[in-house]
Amino acid sequence: MLMIRLARFGAKKKPFYRVVVIEKGRARNSRSLEVIGHYDPLSSPAKVHLEHERIAYWAKAGAQLSLTMARLLKNNPPAPAV
Repeated sequence: MLMIRLARFGAKKKPFYRVVVIEKGRARNSRSLEVIGHYDPLSSPAKVHLEHERIAYWAKAGAQLSLTMARLLKNNPPAPAV
């Protein structure tokens, strides 16, 4: 089963996260299928960059969102098309 979740990067006590598509059973920072965004919680305000089109694609392909990713998506909806 595929999951859309966060993978932690950055230095000690300075986390930076990548939003990745990965097999559910793999370790947190193991090789992912695709990087589809990033999240920096330490900046003020927190920086979130999500590729909503790719998230929708992977969700249609059967990938499930982690609870944290569901919260990030809820708080950062896609920008309206112009």
